[in-house]
Amino acid sequence: MTEGKKNMNLPLITLTTDFGLSDEYVGVMKGVIYTICPTARIVDISHNIRPQDVRQAARIIFSSYRYFPAGAIHVVVVDPDVGSSRRIILLEADGHLFLVPDNGVASLLLPRTQKIYEIDNTTLYRHPVSPTFHGRDIFAPIAAHLASHLAPHSAGSEIARDAPVRLDFAVPSICGNIMRGIVTDIDHFGNLITNIDKERAGCFCSHDFHRLKVHAGALTIHGIVSSYNAVRRDEPLALFGSRNLLEIGINQGNASTKLRLGLDSPICLSI
Repeated sequence: MTEGKKNMNLPLITLTTDFGLSDEYVGVMKGVIYTICPTARIVDISHNIRPQDVRQAARIIFSSYRYFPAGAIHVVVVDPDVGSSRRIILLEADGHLFLVPDNGVASLLLPRTQKIYEIDNTTLYRHPVSPTFHGRDIFAPIAAHLASHLAPHSAGSEIARDAPVRLDFAVPSICGNIMRGIVTDIDHFGNLITNIDKERAGCFCSHDFHRLKVHAGALTIHGIVSSYNAVRRDEPLALFGSRNLLEIGINQGNASTKLRLGLDSPICLSI
């Protein structure tokens, strides 16, 4: 068997947290995983989720998991209520496993979910359990045991698919020839990512994206382009990014800073 084929058979765990990388938290979680399952492969999706921003984490894991092979174990630790009575749940969805706090971070995944378990097998935890670091003492060891072929039902008790917490996510609205949305994320480059998806916008403008006017603050952008270099350096643009969501950017610049727009800023489309 070639080295590449061997690696394909190794368990894969992804990590998404709001821990950042300046402290030891992420490294310690990996140490716990490797102690239990030395053959695990670990991929960092992001550790720069805005602190306690459950909605951002929900959007990122939903837009990311499909690019990993079936059988991957996705661990999300954005957990403002750590140490409380909130549950930790394990979802089976689309051939993947998701280990998350039950705080709504799984909201976008729930329609694709087949089974859900409440983690309650305390023998799998790392003891003593810190009330402030469940990532190390519960999430990491459970993920490692799953990577070591523990059956999901051995980690907890199955619960109803409608039992987990669900968050409401703002969706665009249409009134006449105006579609209204908001900025939901700002990426590392300062691009403003909205909740207006390409399919919805296409229906709004009969898929003639050149007709659209994008209104962001005092700025109006005429038409949608396909890449950042479609305009000159430092000029604003609107495009559908890799998530198929409308983005407003500045070619080789920071749109959020230059346009003075942030999270929840209103964005409008008109024809």
